[in-house]
Amino acid sequence: MLYYTIKNLHVAFVVMSIAGFVLRSVWMLMGSALLQHRVTRVLPHVIDTLLLLTALVAAAMISQYPFVAGWVTAKVLGLLAYVVLGTIALKRGRTMTVRVLALLGALATYAWIASVAMTKNAAGFLPL
Repeated sequence: MLYYTIKNLHVAFVVMSIAGFVLRSVWMLMGSALLQHRVTRVLPHVIDTLLLLTALVAAAMISQYPFVAGWVTAKVLGLLAYVVLGTIALKRGRTMTVRVLALLGALATYAWIASVAMTKNAAGFLPL
């Protein structure tokens, strides 16, 4: 029962994280000052920390670890790519074109990570 509580919390943080990313992306595209608000800069870190914590607890509970279970390794590597692309999209991209391309890449990476999680297959939706 505890595992399902942790898993549901994890999924809730996944949804909050991507929703926040999409909202901040819209604000970036619009040039909104809301992107610089203190809550906008702090809350994603809180949500993503809780997301990672629940992922670690769930992985330990089912004995599936990165570099042991291929699908968990794929999710971790995908997460690193998502973070890099998201940072380029929201902050580091020098031009709007670079930011938009990084945004699209981050969203595609997110979708792939979700497909890996649902299928428990390191390829996720890629074999389709």
